[in-house]
Amino acid sequence: MLQQFNEANRDIVININGELVHRDKAGISPFDSVVQGGDAVWEGLRLYDGRIFKLTEHLDRLRSSAQALAFAQIPSHDDLIAEIRKTLAANSMRDGVHIRLTLSRGVKITSGMDPRLNQAGPTLIVLAEYKTPVYDKSGLRLVTSSVRRFPPDCMDPKIHSNNLVQSILAKIEANVAGADDALMLDVRGFVAETNATHVFVVDRGMVRTSRPVACPEGITRATVLELCRSHDIPHEETDLSLTEVYRADEMFCTGTMGELAPVVEVDGRTIGSGKTGPMTIRLSEAFGTLTQAEGVRVVE
Repeated sequence: MLQQFNEANRDIVININGELVHRDKAGISPFDSVVQGGDAVWEGLRLYDGRIFKLTEHLDRLRSSAQALAFAQIPSHDDLIAEIRKTLAANSMRDGVHIRLTLSRGVKITSGMDPRLNQAGPTLIVLAEYKTPVYDKSGLRLVTSSVRRFPPDCMDPKIHSNNLVQSILAKIEANVAGADDALMLDVRGFVAETNATHVFVVDRGMVRTSRPVACPEGITRATVLELCRSHDIPHEETDLSLTEVYRADEMFCTGTMGELAPVVEVDGRTIGSGKTGPMTIRLSEAFGTLTQAEGVRVVE
């Protein structure tokens, strides 16, 4: 699974602190915190027919992460939405779009780690691209990574930060193994998430997912749990071992970038029938219905 360049994105413009610039000319200072130490937070949003699904929840998480990192300034939701609208309008975008928001602590007066060096900021980047869900809906193949997810006392995953080195290292392992993505465990040996998504398993009609201990508080993950409640589907958040993954009837992953996508193989072992299962189909259809009906309108 390798994303390809979309010709529709060749001449998109990027919004950097309110200034719209062509993608080939976009840039930020080498003194910016995101360059100096990955000192930034981010969100991925998806645009459906002029509406962004779960926009408020995403912006709440962005603010929460920035607060946890003690950013001196955090734009309001209204200001962020205004910049998103401006970016989409400049690119004439309405549907089939993924938006990545990045908010860094800002620019430092000299290179260094100390946040007191940041005397200008924050830096806001709005990157909107034409991008359909990236995962193959016929089924993903995962391999378990040797890289473990941090617990909250090392680096709390509830901070949705730009420090993605763990994920990159895990993805390298998946690439070398010829898998689509990497399944990552926590330091206790329980399933956390993949390098890019949350994971669910289905066991005799019960939908199960990891507790948000070593994985972030996913927006799509929360939506799937909401759908389980509203459709009277048995579900639980619990510690999941690899044994429970291997013997599951179904498995799927969730995320804004890829929505819901089935997993048919882990570590060379076929999951369930090796095809998309009925529960995955049911929840995918319910999720699709939701995204077509809900969201904050940002394009008229």
